[in-house]
Amino acid sequence: MSFLDHLQELRSRIVKMVLGLLVAGAISLTFVNQLWRLIAAPAVEALTSLGIKPPTLKAITPMEQFNVIWVKLPFLCALFIAAPWVLYQIWAFISPGLYKRERRYAVPFVLSTGGLFILGGTFAYFVAFRFTLTFLLGIGAGNYVDPTVSINEYFDLFVNVTLGVALTFEMPSLIFVLTLLRVVRPAFLVKHSRYAILGIFIVAAIVTPTPDAVNMLLFALPMCLLFYVGVFAGYLLVLKREGNRFPWVKVLTIAGIVLLAFSAILYFAAIHYKLHPVSHWPFLMR
Repeated sequence: MSFLDHLQELRSRIVKMVLGLLVAGAISLTFVNQLWRLIAAPAVEALTSLGIKPPTLKAITPMEQFNVIWVKLPFLCALFIAAPWVLYQIWAFISPGLYKRERRYAVPFVLSTGGLFILGGTFAYFVAFRFTLTFLLGIGAGNYVDPTVSINEYFDLFVNVTLGVALTFEMPSLIFVLTLLRVVRPAFLVKHSRYAILGIFIVAAIVTPTPDAVNMLLFALPMCLLFYVGVFAGYLLVLKREGNRFPWVKVLTIAGIVLLAFSAILYFAAIHYKLHPVSHWPFLMR
């Protein structure tokens, strides 16, 4: 393909991405009230736990409700709904530059990348954002501070945390694609992993909306884990290129034994300390 043909192909893929986002946005608009209740739930929970009555968000300006609920919210939901379609278009654009045997990774790439994006948003919604919000709203508790949260500021914080975490969950897919394109090798990444971990903590410090170390670790530790997951995926790819196989049976057996031992320790600890499961962090309480 000539340079102009590449530009034409890129234009076609971008148009298809935009159309997919528009369709997903239209679907989101039909359920906008239910979606807003879902997104406002962490704020209601945090305000209730702090004893704020009524536990509601405030609209400071007349247009604030329309801008957030009917414009920004459907667009955010459209990003998550259309993520697999958008990622497929990206793959379709770069796949002509790959070998025929490497194009078979299209479906796994789209499913894993889209799944990681949605998984990152889910982790942000149920863990990172709730923990961060409760911490921020509770800072002034007991010091004559009654938090008033506008829906615009709340939604901006929600978007920053959710999209930030969702994008960081794409790290394994990014590393896999770079390995597929022979830009990096897993051995190089492992050798220089200390620099990657340093960069991860710097990114976590920037993304985290609070200055404390606990929230930073809440972002950084999953990112470190995802980095090594991506390195492992790239290692499997290199093994397959070289005609070797990974010893799955041996590794899964050891992992199963470790998991059973950990489960047994957790079970006996729960019995000894009389813990019971709850639906929020830390998921086990007296």
